[in-house]
Amino acid sequence: MHIKKYTVAAFILIILVGWYIYAFVTQESLSINLFGTTLPSFSIAVWVILPMIILYVASVIHMLFYSFLGTLKSRKFDKDYEKIVNAIIDAYLGKNDRSNSFKTSRYQLLGSVIDNATIFPVGDVNIDIDNKKISEVLTLINKIRNGEPVDLKKYSLLPSNPLVIQNERNRYKKGDISAEDILADEKKYDSSLRKEVYIDFVKEAPLYLIEKYKSALTKEALFEILSRVNADKHTLEISNDSLISLFNDLKLSSKEYIEASKKLSKTMLPEQRIKLFETLSNEKEFAMEAYLFTLFDLEMIDPAKEILDISQANEYIPFKAYSSLRECGENFDINLFV
Repeated sequence: MHIKKYTVAAFILIILVGWYIYAFVTQESLSINLFGTTLPSFSIAVWVILPMIILYVASVIHMLFYSFLGTLKSRKFDKDYEKIVNAIIDAYLGKNDRSNSFKTSRYQLLGSVIDNATIFPVGDVNIDIDNKKISEVLTLINKIRNGEPVDLKKYSLLPSNPLVIQNERNRYKKGDISAEDILADEKKYDSSLRKEVYIDFVKEAPLYLIEKYKSALTKEALFEILSRVNADKHTLEISNDSLISLFNDLKLSSKEYIEASKKLSKTMLPEQRIKLFETLSNEKEFAMEAYLFTLFDLEMIDPAKEILDISQANEYIPFKAYSSLRECGENFDINLFV
């Protein structure tokens, strides 16, 4: 019952009772002795309505007390609701450190599930949600998915966050930031994005910048660099020492060293190519097959045979087979053996 309505009804009842007693029952006055104290003399009608007034006051205090408790409980639910909204937003944004404290048992269960779950919109993002904060986040996700750069600063996301990486990728593709901007700031941009743009960067960058940002070097980027050595377009003049330094920053397999030799066979001078893979084979066991391939590819049969002759019986089998065929007068392409 609303207190205002209750008050009006109570006072009407009190007045009617007092009026009825005074008008139709008695108009006499009465003095009451309460615990040895004689109270002033009042009309009997007043003494009748006085307990009603006391009951009214007590009932109002009772209702105010429980209304206050209800308000506190309601506030807990309202605050927990806001926390759930924030938890959903954090889950949508892919935040890793999520730990919300909820006051109500129902929200504690739901909040615990959300805080320990990965939630991400699948398919077309529906932005028609009756919550401004969630709708705003879904709109941002939708734009990022569609290749649009957005402002994510207020969400305080880490550089390694997938949405941040994609958003910075969108900015890069739109020309808002350059590859060098990304490569120059290791703290602001995730390493995966830096490695990605480095592949584009080395296609035209001068050698000193390639070496400056080689912390982002990948195998794919290395092969882009190799394709530019003495090439007709975007020519890159690079010494063996510089190339070896790049090779040493990566862990290449035997096949990848061979592929590197194939890539360099198109443009690198034979003498430089032989010296490069000879040096690499002396430093790394995995590069020996590439050195043998280089020698056979350049028809340097005798140096290759010398290496094979001192090798173990179970080593370099394909190259030994190729060498034997050459001795028998067969002239196969060395690429068939690697």
